[in-house]
Amino acid sequence: MIAAILIFAVTYLVMAVGKLPGWRLDRAGAALLGASLMVGCGVISLDEAYRSIDMETITLLLGMMIVVANLRLSGFFRLVNGFVVARARFPVVLLVAVVLVTGTLSAFLVNDTICLVMTPLVIDVVQRLERNPVPYLLAVALASNAGSVATVTGNPQNMIIGTLSHIPYGTFVGTLAPVAAVGLLLTIVLIALVYPSEFLTRQRLVASAPPPSRHNAPLLWRSVLTVAAMIVLFFVGQPIAEVAILGGALLLVTRRVKPEKVYFDIDWPLLVMFIGLFVVVAGLEKAALTPQMISAVGRLDLASVPVLSGVTAVLSNIVSNVPAVLVLKPFVTHLSDPTRGWLVVAMASTLAGNFTLIGSVANLIVAQRARQHGITVGFWPYFAVGAPLTLLTIAFGVFWLAGFGAP
Repeated sequence: MIAAILIFAVTYLVMAVGKLPGWRLDRAGAALLGASLMVGCGVISLDEAYRSIDMETITLLLGMMIVVANLRLSGFFRLVNGFVVARARFPVVLLVAVVLVTGTLSAFLVNDTICLVMTPLVIDVVQRLERNPVPYLLAVALASNAGSVATVTGNPQNMIIGTLSHIPYGTFVGTLAPVAAVGLLLTIVLIALVYPSEFLTRQRLVASAPPPSRHNAPLLWRSVLTVAAMIVLFFVGQPIAEVAILGGALLLVTRRVKPEKVYFDIDWPLLVMFIGLFVVVAGLEKAALTPQMISAVGRLDLASVPVLSGVTAVLSNIVSNVPAVLVLKPFVTHLSDPTRGWLVVAMASTLAGNFTLIGSVANLIVAQRARQHGITVGFWPYFAVGAPLTLLTIAFGVFWLAGFGAP
C-alpha cells in the first residue's frame, strides 16, 4: 500500500507540475515510469496491468487523431478559415466566427488537435487584418474547451468517460450540448467586454488579399464524407471506438498522401500518458482503495451535483482533467446514479480547463504556438476571461444537470 500511494503521489505531482523539476521527464514519461514501478514493485502483476488499460479509449483517440490528420492534410481547415474570413466585416463578427468554428469542430474532432490547426490560421488572419491577436487566441482556447464538452469525441477525458460509462453518444450530446452552447455564448460576451476597444466598435475590417487556399480535393472529400458517416454511426448507436478506428484506417488507404505525414500528426505522447495512467490508477485501486476508504469518500455526498462538480473542478485544476477523471472513477461507479455522475464529471472537468492558462492541454497548445509566432498569451490576460467564464459555465452546468437537463 505504501509503495502504491508513493508511486501514485509522485506520478500525479509531475502531472500537476508538467515535468519533473531538474529533469527532462514530462507527463507521458512520468505516467510510463509510474506504471512500470507499479509492476516492478509488485503492486500489480503485468497481466493485471495489461487488463487495466482501457483499449477502447486508446482506440477511439487514435482513430480520431488519424481522421483529423487527414482533414488537416487535405486543406479542410484552411478552406473553412478562408470562408469565414471572407464574410466577417466587423471585429465582433470575426470573434463570433472564431468561437463558433472552433467550438463546433472541437465538439466532434478532439479539442487539442483543433487548437493545433486553428491557432496558426487565426494568427495569420488577425495579422493580415492588423488586429490585436490576443483576444482571438483566447477565443480559440476557451471555445475549444467549452465546445468540446458536448460530445464523447470532444476531448480525451470525455472519451474515457464515454468508454467507462457506455453512455450512448446521443444521450451525451442531448444532455451536454446546451451547456456547450451557453459556454460558447458566454465566451463571446466576456471577451468582448474585457476588450471593448477591439470589439465594441463600428470600425470595419479591411484585409489584404488572402493567399489562395491550397487543398487536395480527393482527400478533402474522402475525409469530410468519412467524418459525416462516422457522426451518423455515432448517433445511431454503433460502437464509438470501432467506428473511429475504422474511419481512420480507411483514410490511410490512399495513393496521394504518404502515411508518415499522418503518423507525424498523431500525439503519441498523449497515448503513452493514457496507458500509463490507467495502470497507475489500477495499482492504487488494488492496494489502497478499500471499501472503507470508498465509503469515507462517499460521505462527501458525491451524489450531489454541486458537490461532485466542485470536487471535479478543483481536482482538475490540481492534476489536470484526464488524471482527475481516472481518480474519480471508483467513486462515480458506486453512486446510485452513475450516469448522471459521469455526465457531471465530464461537464466540470472540461469546463474547469478554462480557469487558468495551465488548466488544459488545449490552452497550452495555443500559448505555445502563439509564442512561435512572437505573440505572448499571458497568464493574467487569460485569467481575466477564463476564471469568470469557468465559474459561470459550471454554475449553469450544475443547474442544468441538477434539474431540467438531467438524463
